Amino acid sequence: MSINILMPALSPTMTEGKLARWLKKEGEAVAAGDVVAEIETDKATMEVEAVDEGIMGRILVPEGTEAIKVNAPIAILVAQGEAVPDAVTATPPAASGPEAPAAATTVAPPTTDHAAPRKSTEPSQGKGKRIFASPLARRIASQKGIDLSTLRGSGPNGRIVRRDVEEAARQPAPAPATAPAQPTTPPPAATPPIAADSAHHTVANSTMRKVIARRLSEAKSTIPHFYVEMDVELDALLALRSQLNAASPAEGAGAYKISVNDMLIKAAAVTLRRVPDVNVSFGDDVTVVYDDIDISMAVSIPDGLITPIVRQADLKSLGQISAETRDLIKRARAGKLKPQEFQGGTFSISNMGMMGVKAFSAIINPPQAAILAIAAGEARPVVRDGEIRAATVMTVTLSVDHRVVDGALAAQWVSVFRSVVENPLSLVV
Repeated sequence: MSINILMPALSPTMTEGKLARWLKKEGEAVAAGDVVAEIETDKATMEVEAVDEGIMGRILVPEGTEAIKVNAPIAILVAQGEAVPDAVTATPPAASGPEAPAAATTVAPPTTDHAAPRKSTEPSQGKGKRIFASPLARRIASQKGIDLSTLRGSGPNGRIVRRDVEEAARQPAPAPATAPAQPTTPPPAATPPIAADSAHHTVANSTMRKVIARRLSEAKSTIPHFYVEMDVELDALLALRSQLNAASPAEGAGAYKISVNDMLIKAAAVTLRRVPDVNVSFGDDVTVVYDDIDISMAVSIPDGLITPIVRQADLKSLGQISAETRDLIKRARAGKLKPQEFQGGTFSISNMGMMGVKAFSAIINPPQAAILAIAAGEARPVVRDGEIRAATVMTVTLSVDHRVVDGALAAQWVSVFRSVVENPLSLVV
């Protein structure tokens, strides 16, 4: 019996993707575990493995096709000697969206980790489009007879919340039409802003770039950002780093080379353990407080940015963090990360110190409530005991979601972080 290979949902936010490359051709044998295609998702270009075996009977979607909806058939797998069907077998109507069951597909869906954003359990509605709404918003909409599919959510990631329903209820009902609507001029096609008389060329935006633009726009427009900036002295931390690296074996399994970034990841994790109220996410009716401390680190890649995660960073040694970050960064830039390695996280770090940046503010990575921007360490004059001396100082800026992290709490967190960095023995004990 033939089996449809469907477009998989490779991340919780994925609704469509681009088929970058087929790795199996029509007529080739496919074994369970074989990589059959590369899919460009909203996060990265990822390999897709088969979970069934057979023969690649027909490829339905050619390489380079964009905007393929999740669960759309992309190929047909048949048994040895079986004729390839002329038409695609209908897929179950209940399968829709990134959380649909994986029946009738040969692609193994990834599992998300415990710290990933909580998934909605709301059913699909209308034309297969999932509607994200809080339970309270659904109840009010049902009582007032409001169709949720007509509303635009103002909550995190476009979620419909109570205020959206109540605002819709206050709007006057549209009057019945008494005459044919007058024709209106359709809006012009969207074109990029171009400076007049300037030579130019265009570059197609990748799926990742489009999603980055959408998510950052949503984050900046829906999350009330609040910023706390502080200068932190690095001399003690740099001295400890030199001692630790000098004690490392020259080679072998026990060899390590700890970076300043590794130590700052550990410092952030230790600080979150001491100030746990920043290790949270805002919900409409509840605040999610994470038990684990999973640090997302921003890594620049050719198509944009990805945030691989150091899980339970507060429980790991500097040597473990160093080995893990090097491996994650290498595979991130090669497009080889697994979904669970970049989905989730409870707190983010963006470090541009190696680029000489003096100070900057980062945009929060939802549903997290905070991100730490780390700038370059540089020699600056500081006053200590009434005397001016030189010290290596960096500026850090904590961006927080002001709905769930107040300014005083943000200031407390940055103060504790400075104390940890300036007294770094807590990173090794």
